[in-house]
Parts: sequence; structure tokens; C-alpha cells
Amino acid sequence: MTRAAIGLVLLASGASAQPVRDADHAAAIESWRATRLERLRSEDGWLTLVGLHWLETGENRFGADPGLPIVLDAEGVPAWAGTFRLGAGEVRVEAAPGSPLRLGDAPLAGPAVLRDDSQEQPDVLALGRLRLHVIRRGERFAIRVKDPQSPIRTGFAGIDSFPIDPAYRVAARLERFEQPLEVAIPTAAGTTELLRAPGRVAFTLGGARHTLLPLVEQPGETSLWFIFKDPTSGKETYGFRYLYGDLHEDGTVDLDFNRAYNPPCAFTPYATCALPPKENHLAVRIEAGERIYEAH
Repeated sequence: MTRAAIGLVLLASGASAQPVRDADHAAAIESWRATRLERLRSEDGWLTLVGLHWLETGENRFGADPGLPIVLDAEGVPAWAGTFRLGAGEVRVEAAPGSPLRLGDAPLAGPAVLRDDSQEQPDVLALGRLRLHVIRRGERFAIRVKDPQSPIRTGFAGIDSFPIDPAYRVAARLERFEQPLEVAIPTAAGTTELLRAPGRVAFTLGGARHTLLPLVEQPGETSLWFIFKDPTSGKETYGFRYLYGDLHEDGTVDLDFNRAYNPPCAFTPYATCALPPKENHLAVRIEAGERIYEAH
């Protein structure tokens, strides 16, 4: 699922383009928070992420043997489970003899090219209770490992948030660039992603004017992605947070910081989170949305 699609899911719970009463706003945010926690707690959510293995060109063997390039420590993983081969911009997988490796719902019968997360319907390999996904970041490929029995997931007790405050639901407007700006966004994994910024989103908060650089993956997207930090970052809140806002035809943007949420790397060291561009270092405190996740 693309970030834009995730953003639409997050926005869908209680989102509205019309002014609402405070009670309705609070109910919409509570509904949004419940959806957010449900997604996190799911068997495929970020709390299940237990490994990230960058592939080298050529052969990358994997299994429980600690001498292999990719070591997978879980019940049901044989010493040698199979081999990933990286070359010509694609990843192939081949099961070792007798390996229980499955592709989707069927045993892996022979070598197969795997669809990565930049493609529609990326492939999922199953090995015991582990789920293996190919991710692509620029020209690099990695294997993301998920385990529904991860202690991060089984021990998850929820996320603390600031009290819902309608003052942080602000009127914002997109000030378009003549041409969308291509922005190099660094990631927590040390890679760089190229995303587009259609303009700047301007708003007033705390009696002052502020701007944020919204990001989109494809031209014409109306779900704007904001990566920002503020004076609470690294103290009351995580080092940075994410927020989605709907762009309307008249250029107005739904910007509600009560929906600001922690990035995946707040919960696991194996995420490849995009980091905030310097344009999105706000001077105003954002005492809304999710607080720091103390268990991290």
C-alpha cells in the first residue's frame, strides 16, 4: 500500500471538509485513534517488524544458521531456508532442498521473481510464522521480516496522546509552486527518497504564520503528507511526526494536528522512515497528536 493510500485510510475515519462542533470533532478524533491502534496491532502492522536485511548483488542465502548472510531466528526456520539473488534491478528467490518456504498460499516450487513494495500487490514469503517482504529504496533492495509474535506487538499497551484540542485544527491553504518541486528526503536507513512538493501550505497558529512543505508520491494526489518536527520533538513527542491532510479544489487544506502520529521507527529499529525536510522544522509547539512512545 502506498503512503497516499495509507493516508487516505487514516483520514477516512471521521474526516470532514466542513466545520464541525467540538463534540463532533472530538468523536472524529477518537474514531481516528481507534482505527490507528487497530492498524498498528494487526498481524501485518508495524509492531510485527523484527528485521531488515539489505541485499548485496548476487547470492544472499538465508536461514537459521548464524553463519549465513541473512539470519532468521524463529521456530520453524531451517538452517538453510533459501537464497535471494539480486541482479538487473530485481530480486529472485529459490528455496533450499526440503525448505518449508511458501510464496503466498502455495509452496515455492521453483525460482521466482518477487514483486517489491514499489509494485502493485507485492509478494509475501512465509517461513514458519515469519513473513518476508522485498522493499526497494532508491536503487537498494532489502528483505523486511515480520513476526506476529514479536514482543513489541504482544507487549503493546497503546499510545499516549495530548488531549484533543480544536485549536490545533487550523485553516490552511496551499500556495502552489509554478512547477512541483522535487525534494530529496533522507531516511532513517541512510537512503534518500525523491518526492514531489506541489507548493507550501500556510496556516496561522499561536498568533504567527507558519508554512509546511507537503509531499506527494504522484502528481495530482489530494492526500498531502507532512513530515514535521517542533519544539516538543525528542522531549514530549518523538523526534518527528507524520500528518496527512486533504487538499480541496479551492486550495484549502484540512490540517488537524490532533491527527499527528508517530512514524514506524518510533516502535521498531527496522523501519526506513522518511525524515523531515528542513522546511518543516516548526517554531511553534504542537501540543496535539501522539506523544512519545515510552516503550521504544
